[in-house]
Amino acid sequence: MTKAFDIIQGPIITEKTMSLKENFNKYTFKVLKSANKIEIKNAVEEIFKVKVVSVNTINVLPKHKRVGQHEGFKPAYKKAICKLADGDKIDAFEI
Repeated sequence: MTKAFDIIQGPIITEKTMSLKENFNKYTFKVLKSANKIEIKNAVEEIFKVKVVSVNTINVLPKHKRVGQHEGFKPAYKKAICKLADGDKIDAFEI
């Protein structure tokens, strides 16, 4: 069994995710590709001591990039959007 800190790789902080946080109390994380929704929920609850109501996951495909004559791909990853219970918040996302 993987540990909670191995499953949650980091937050995703963009304008869109900050809007989700403010309006719907949803937080977005980059997670381990092999993690399922139950493991993600348990990891967020263990790390941040909050109650997770639901988890939605998205597999982000690799993007093609080119710099001059060199071509390649940005790595693929899995994104999880976690909805927290009313009244709960994660202080790590505050600026």
